Amino acid sequence: MNYKWKLQPSTPETREAASQLAAELDIHPVLGLLLLRRGIKTAKEAKRFFHPLLSDLHDPFLMKDMDKAVERLNEAIGMKEKILVYGDYDVDGCTAVTLVYKFLHQIYSNVEYYIPDRYDDGYGISMHNIDRAVALGVKVIIILDCGIKAIEEIAYAREKGIDFIICDHHMPDEVLPPAYAILDPKRQDETYPYHDLCGCGIGFKLMQAFAQNNGIEFSKLVPLLELCAVSIGADIVPIMGENRILAYHGLRQLNASPSIGMQAIINICGLENKEITMNDVIFRIGPRINASGRIQNGGETIELLIEKDLDKAIEKANTINNYNEARKDIDKQMTEEANQIVDGMKNLEDRRAIVVYSDSWHKGVIGIVASRLTELYYRPTVVMAVDGDTATASARSVTGFDIYSAIQACRDLLQNFGGHTYAVGLTLKRDNIKPFIRRFEQYVEDHITEEQTQPILPIESVIDFRDITPKFHHDLKRFRPFGPDNEKPLFCTRNVYDYGTSKVVGRGQEHIKLELVDNKSNNIMSGIAFGQGSRARFIKSKHAFDICYYIEENIYKHGEVQLQIEDIQPAKTEDD
Repeated sequence: MNYKWKLQPSTPETREAASQLAAELDIHPVLGLLLLRRGIKTAKEAKRFFHPLLSDLHDPFLMKDMDKAVERLNEAIGMKEKILVYGDYDVDGCTAVTLVYKFLHQIYSNVEYYIPDRYDDGYGISMHNIDRAVALGVKVIIILDCGIKAIEEIAYAREKGIDFIICDHHMPDEVLPPAYAILDPKRQDETYPYHDLCGCGIGFKLMQAFAQNNGIEFSKLVPLLELCAVSIGADIVPIMGENRILAYHGLRQLNASPSIGMQAIINICGLENKEITMNDVIFRIGPRINASGRIQNGGETIELLIEKDLDKAIEKANTINNYNEARKDIDKQMTEEANQIVDGMKNLEDRRAIVVYSDSWHKGVIGIVASRLTELYYRPTVVMAVDGDTATASARSVTGFDIYSAIQACRDLLQNFGGHTYAVGLTLKRDNIKPFIRRFEQYVEDHITEEQTQPILPIESVIDFRDITPKFHHDLKRFRPFGPDNEKPLFCTRNVYDYGTSKVVGRGQEHIKLELVDNKSNNIMSGIAFGQGSRARFIKSKHAFDICYYIEENIYKHGEVQLQIEDIQPAKTEDD
């Protein structure tokens, strides 16, 4: 892929302020600049950023309807009513249901959980599941990570004597469902100080408020923070503000004292006795939790996460791991088929959007395939799995383009839709597929900018190898956990040379293992360039080149720094 390198701008005044902040904190000026770009301007703010405090979590009762939600929970428990904890089948939904169910079940036995089946129930709440809840005698449903658009369903439940407490973080419509309480920071009338909580985070705030109201010590909630960390990482929400506090302490919990179910997943991932990072959550733990809902039923994930016997938990984790292996095979085949469709499109280079569909595709994997196509072609992408008269679709976007608005512009052609700026799920009738494609492509054509169709590598700073000291690396790690709004910093070093020992590696010789030097220090830096084996000849030609990279720790040599090189370009001259 041909990346455009974009160096983040800074003024002399900003650099001076960064140097002053860095001096106060005894860190490198470049790291001071990183703090300023994250809105951190004082040493006091920086110390809170590096060491987030649980005491800095917002009062949950600042959230609209929180008082009503807690009041209804108290009433239900006092009257011994049956409570159902209900949630989406993805990571955020499953972790949210687990968190709320585990906490309530410690103090109240008449509570159950349910994860809808992706294939039998579809997304969110359905009429037949409300009928099932009525038959079970349910009086209160806490719905997590969905429900904000279920106007008809919740009205029906109200007629049947069921009160809903919605804990959602998706964009609501102008008209809200007639729920007893609606906890959603994206409500237009919401005044809560932080708007980017995930579904699990909102479930946590509900339990925090319930505990606070009932004199339950906050320490009882701390073990559940592991679920918040997994959800925040897997759902790709910003990791600043309240999310940073939850993620930071959730990762500490995962590393220090994971639950039995989470320990089983950690073992299956090969992460035993290793420091678990947000990268591990996103690429190893999250996909396994997701696999159950994609391939079978997300309820199996809850069974694992609430399991108290390690042997049984490992058995369940193995089952979910098998689902993940099956998911990989389906994902690979669907991606290959989708690529063939895209390759056959006319004037592909002029297209601003990609929409593909098939009757043979597995709807549990369309989101992954949409993400892969977006990364490969760098265009807003919609992937549809058609089954009978209905198409289920996932949409993914590129940096800077609001795909939610694009889908919303087609809403009269849709049965249902919901999501965020960069990811949307939708359903529509088969007959509306072609009209949808025409309108969606036209909307993208009219609204996307040229820059948004070109993959950009946003470089934080140009540094030399002599800057990458053990202290620099140690201080850089204090910025973790990384994620949206606190992206892992991408650095650039210019005019580097092969030390003479770089070589291609991998089964297909597709990667390069490098040893590099620059012309400003004697440091020899090791690095890995994944998928860039074709550039090995140029690197060995003794010409200077520029690299942009992440600074990582070599997992095979503890404490040693390794560069994860994202792109290599011929060295720029002063005339370039």
